[in-house]
Amino acid sequence: MKIEPMTAAHLDGVCALENACFVHPWSLQSLQDELQNPQSLFYVAIEDGEVLGYIGMSFVLDEGYIYNVAVDRRHRRRGVGSALIRTLVTHCKKHGFAFLTLEVRESNRAARSLYEDFGFVKVGERKSYYIEPTENAVLMTLYF
Repeated sequence: MKIEPMTAAHLDGVCALENACFVHPWSLQSLQDELQNPQSLFYVAIEDGEVLGYIGMSFVLDEGYIYNVAVDRRHRRRGVGSALIRTLVTHCKKHGFAFLTLEVRESNRAARSLYEDFGFVKVGERKSYYIEPTENAVLMTLYF
């Protein structure tokens, strides 16, 4: 498995992941737009030409905001998510970020545990943030 910056060549694979992993996936057009946004950064995990997972964030000055982390169900528990998060955290440290933050479904214990392993801490909640099903979002932040 290799982690690399996302390019237009990865868009179809990332879009397929979005559709498989999220109730309200980003459209291909939204992904294309963000790929062109100088305030966004995306990485993909690739193996044998297949997109196994991706992570994306936006940033303002020294603040990072993770959009999504998605890993193909067939490749979970292989370290793909960890490798993607590690790559993004390393980027943020290298570029002097103050923090990196995200929202995660309250019920998503596996993801929350993974983020905690990297030092993210719960900093708040957004009530009824998610729909289908309605659920709170837990805000988690990693301070550098």
